[in-house]
Parts: sequence; structure tokens; C-alpha cells
Amino acid sequence: MTKASSGTMHSLSSELSMLELQQRFLNLRFGMYIHLNMATYEQREWGDPKASPALFNPKDLDTDQWARAAKSAGMEYGCLTTKHHDGFCLWPTATSSASVKDATYKKDVVRAYVDSFRAQGLKTCLYFSMLDLRRDIRPYCVTREKIDLVKTQLNELLTNYGEITALVIDGWNAAWSRLNYEEMPFLEIYRHVKQLQPTCLMSDYNQGRFPAPALFYTDVKQYEQHAGQTIPAGSNVPSQSATTLQRDWFWKLDYPTQELRAAKQIVEEWLEPFNARYCNLILNVAPNREGRFDQNAVDRLVEIGKLWRDRKPAARLTETRQIISSNLAFGRPSYASSIADTSGPDLANDNDPGTYWQCDAGQTSGWIEIDLRKPTSFNKVAVVEPTYLSDYGAESRIVSYRIEAWNQGQWREICMGNSPTTMVYRVKPAIAERVRLSIRGTGKSPGIAEFGLFAEPERV
Repeated sequence: MTKASSGTMHSLSSELSMLELQQRFLNLRFGMYIHLNMATYEQREWGDPKASPALFNPKDLDTDQWARAAKSAGMEYGCLTTKHHDGFCLWPTATSSASVKDATYKKDVVRAYVDSFRAQGLKTCLYFSMLDLRRDIRPYCVTREKIDLVKTQLNELLTNYGEITALVIDGWNAAWSRLNYEEMPFLEIYRHVKQLQPTCLMSDYNQGRFPAPALFYTDVKQYEQHAGQTIPAGSNVPSQSATTLQRDWFWKLDYPTQELRAAKQIVEEWLEPFNARYCNLILNVAPNREGRFDQNAVDRLVEIGKLWRDRKPAARLTETRQIISSNLAFGRPSYASSIADTSGPDLANDNDPGTYWQCDAGQTSGWIEIDLRKPTSFNKVAVVEPTYLSDYGAESRIVSYRIEAWNQGQWREICMGNSPTTMVYRVKPAIAERVRLSIRGTGKSPGIAEFGLFAEPERV
């Protein structure tokens, strides 16, 4: 018997491996989010996709002020919302999407931002929403033309503005957006990004769908702290937690006089402790309708900088457990040693970590089998126990597991191990018509939220 090894991404087509790129990102520690877009002029958090682009008019745009303010707070990078969910682009896109070309303010905001931040020695990241309500890029409406439009816009962002440290993607495979990785094909777009900039990390807002401690469809796990998402204790994957200095993401009329988050809370409760959890803090500061930060925000950032004196090196990563390809087990016929009421084995291969199959009451051992219908190759497996769900409980109920593959009339062991806290395992390339996961537990009946099979590319 051989124990499964945790999966590690191979080197990209650059001199730096994925692990090294992730470590460089963690070394930055503290960043500035900048939400400026159509919603800034509408007292909204999502811009109205029917609103006239002429509303966009940051007539006194001062990206140099943004960069100086970020520097004063001890930040090392920024991230600008190049396109939010309504679909308005802050750069003069050559596509037919609404952009600054159609606005009252016609200058390239992305260009101004990257130039100002680099002049202060700060790294630059970009935010891009996959959900695009102006172009009707939403669930069940995706066409080849719309996929190509997204790729063209990403091409513009990743070829016209120099080195981009990370691309933060929103509105993709989130429970609220419902725009899944099959309709808007993840691997195709991921490869497109890496071909344009091999060292650019892609960070997708999917934490609500995929639990720690592995990276599912992202290079850096993205937590929306402002929405209540918290870093699990013991997390050891590279991550970024996003929250706001002001009340919401986009500027509101009362922001100049609003009481902002305390510098002490930002530094002592979030920024300093996050290091031990391999997590950066990215703090949103919303520019006003003139394109500048209000004075109260500028003053608070200076306060933060005076408190933020923790310059210890970021925690060192040792490996990357990552999935970027489609789940070959998804939607295939599944069978189990027992089927409790409302808890069929299909809940373990439904690509939804929020549901799970469970052994019958009183049973501490069981198995799940996936019928792949034809010989299928794979080299990674995911075994996810729902210890992150409150109705299951935080303690593992699995003592050991074993995975076997059926091919050419016989079963062959693929891997085995103890409590599957790692979740993602690289295995020797295998071919199987059926795959069986056997689990042995103790005490309460064990369960499986996801049993996944993946043919991961050796290189992207």
C-alpha cells in the first residue's frame, strides 16, 4: 500500500513555481482595494446595467493620492475594480462593452492607477467581474461569443498595463451569481490568463462554495470578510481576506462624515494575526465622485500606518494543493453501502460541498462507488469530509480511507490514508471504469461532501 501524496502544481512557463509566486504574494501582507465604478454615482453596491455611462465622471481623479495613501498605511499593493457586475469598463476597451470611451470622463482609469502605484513602489492587481449584466453574461445565457468577449477583455488588461501580480475574479461560480465553471469554462480562461502572464496569480471569489484547506479553482483563496467569511483555524493555503474601511464597497453620500473602522481593530485584530494563517488583508477604500479619497479616509490610513509596524516575514508555504480541471465524477451514477433518508450518494459527487452523503445511523464504516461509464484517466482525487458544516460538526469522524479503481475486470488500490484533512491528493495516473471510496470511522456515522476525480494538466 502507498499513501497518497498531496498534489503540488508544477512550475509554470516562467522561472518561478506556483509555490514561489504564492509566497511572493503573501510577502506583500497588506493591500488596498479600490472600488470605483458606476455604482459610485448611484448610491448602490451594484451599478444599474441600464444607466447611462455618461454618469461616470471622476472629474478630479487623483490616483497619485490613492497611491500615497496606500503607502502611508504600510500597504504593499493595490487592486482596482476594472469592471464590476454591471459591466462598465474603466479602460477604453476595443470591445463593444460600455467603457470610459462612452463616459463623461474619458481617460483610462486603469492606466492612471497602475502608473501611480508603481511610482510609489507598490505592486498592482486588477479586479474583474465575470458576471456582466450589460452584456447579459449570466446563468444560462453564455455563448461562444460572450466567452470570447471575456477573453478579449482579459487580453487587453493583461497586455496593455505591464506586470499584474494578481487578477481577482468575482461573480463566477458563486452561489449568488450561479454562473458556473462549465458555462464559463474555467480551465480555458485560466489557461488564457497564464498564457498572457504566467506569473499572474488568479484569485476567484469562490470561498463560499469550496472549503479550506485546498485550493479549488483558484491560485489564492479569496475570503469576503465583509460578508462574514472567516479564515478557518489552521488554514495553510495562500489566501486574501477582503473588507472595507468605510461601511460598504462603493462610495456613499455620508462617507465624508462617517465613523470609519478603527485603526487598532484593522491592525491588531486582522492584519497582524492573519500572518499565521497564510493570509493577506486587503482593505477597501472607496474614492468619492470626484475620484479622490475623502480626508477622513486619508487620515485613518495614516493612523493605520503608525500602528502597523509588524514587518516580520510572512509565514512560509510548504506546498500547494490545487484543483483547476473539471470533476470527472460530477453527475455520474453513484452507489453506496447505505442510503439514509434524504442522504443519497449523489450528494457526494454533485460539485456542491454544502451537501453530503452519510452512512446510516449506527454505522461507522461504508463506501461510495462512482460509475464513470467508460475507462477514464485521472491523476488527482478529492476526499472532502463536511467538518466545516455546523450540522455535521467540526471533528472528523473518519479514521481511515481507501480508494480503489475497477478496470479490466479487477479492483486496484489507488491510494489510502488517515482522516482526509488534506482533501486533495495527487496519485499515479490511473484508468478506471468505476472508482470506490471506502471509509472507516468511529463513533458517529461518517459522511462525505465531495468525492472528486480530476485529470489535472501537468503544465498550464
